[in-house]
Amino acid sequence: MDDLPFGTVAALIGLASGMTLGLAARLGDFCTLGALESAVYGADQRRMRLWGIVLGVAILGTQFGAIFGLIDLGQTIYHAIKWNPAASIVGGGLFGYGMALAGNCGFGALVRFGGGDLRSLVVVIVMGVLGYVALSGPLAPLRMALFSQPTATGPQGIVHSANLWLGLPPVVTITALAAACLIWALSYAPLRARPAMIGWGVAAGLAVAGAFIGTSWLNDASLGGVVIEGPSFTAPIGRTLIFLMTSTAGGITFSVGSVAGVLLGALIGSMIRGLFRWEACEDPRELGRQIGGAALMGVGGVIAMGCSVGQGVSGVATLAWSGPVTLAAMLIGALIGLRQLITGFQPE
Repeated sequence: MDDLPFGTVAALIGLASGMTLGLAARLGDFCTLGALESAVYGADQRRMRLWGIVLGVAILGTQFGAIFGLIDLGQTIYHAIKWNPAASIVGGGLFGYGMALAGNCGFGALVRFGGGDLRSLVVVIVMGVLGYVALSGPLAPLRMALFSQPTATGPQGIVHSANLWLGLPPVVTITALAAACLIWALSYAPLRARPAMIGWGVAAGLAVAGAFIGTSWLNDASLGGVVIEGPSFTAPIGRTLIFLMTSTAGGITFSVGSVAGVLLGALIGSMIRGLFRWEACEDPRELGRQIGGAALMGVGGVIAMGCSVGQGVSGVATLAWSGPVTLAAMLIGALIGLRQLITGFQPE
């Protein structure tokens, strides 16, 4: 391990966390849009409540990792960049609406592609390319003009705010928020009846915390050469596409490993459940809708600095304000998009 380049080690950490998330999606039904659809239109909250397990475990693992000096949260994008509420709301809303149109978020599209769905490959590619168009391409100047990302000048986030406004010690805030997530999840009897599902939720939360711990260790060992980050699937998909096209020494990163890991974990999970099958789009209108949704997710995810996993899980795990606000905006955008697909906003 000592002889491997730091980028390769980072990619291996990403591979491990990504595989765990991919397996959790296939074997534990961990999915953003699927959870929302099941809860709102299927009267089944198990997948939605599973998010409480994932978030509760991710918060505990990440925050106590920081308390014990294993994670430097101040160097993550969620705390190093000053929070822009407008970016969270607008970017999150665009991402959520696009997620409904595309039928999946970036993470979900990777999972479905790992199960043989070629339609999702189109979503992944379009999302990755449009994300980079907004991140560092032609739309970057406009994005920066509308949604600036200045460096934070001091501590920020939920823990800091709770201490400043309410005088609560960090441990109290961390424990209360994590406990609230876990209690909300486990208070639902149908979820308690699925211990394997709960187990995969725990694994997914630990994968997020483990990614932060692993990249923090590498950041220290590489003297800042490796960025501290958790799983996210907007800009990292674009980085992976660039690596595949221009593979150069040092081009492999945590992002590349995490994307590959999700694909591999989803493939293995699909094989275990006997769900792998090749699928393609037979309706041009459906494909057009999915491409449009993927484009919105790419742009929205970059504006919000993360996807439903990047902000909704990794961001929440760091207890940055951007996490829950962006996640809420994504859910609202997705609900609007789903309603449009189902009713077309026709008067009832």
